Amino acid sequence: MNLFKIILTFLLLGHIGYAQKVEVTSDSMKAVNLEKKVYFIGNAKIKNDKNWLHSNKIIVYFNDNNRTNKYEAIGRVTFEFRDSRHYYKGHAHKVTYYPLKSLYILKGKAVVNDVKNKRYLKGEEIVLDLLKGNAKINGSHKRPVKFIFDMESKK
Repeated sequence: MNLFKIILTFLLLGHIGYAQKVEVTSDSMKAVNLEKKVYFIGNAKIKNDKNWLHSNKIIVYFNDNNRTNKYEAIGRVTFEFRDSRHYYKGHAHKVTYYPLKSLYILKGKAVVNDVKNKRYLKGEEIVLDLLKGNAKINGSHKRPVKFIFDMESKK
């Protein structure tokens, strides 16, 4: 019965406790009640309004109140994140999302195309804080940070 409650809570309440519709599809699903995790394995996709994330595997973590605490997408992750102020497209090897903070952590050859502001971010780790509008990028010796943007020309 607890497993059913976790899955029902996830599907009905969405990722921040509001009555938002979140749709998760995958080839298979495994719920681990004691760990408060649900695994979506194989061609996993999470969709909420205009936002989507596609990956080989998605793990949904719940807190003690059976509310969604975080998502982890692992393996060939592609995504589009949108709200009234932002529109990001990109990919990484792993994406962790904290819905209550609107915080995304992208790791492993992370690439973000900021469509609205015409900017391109590339690094080993990119942290996007959508509430504050901040981005932090970490690179490595072999893969330095890359930031590409357009300059306005003088007329």
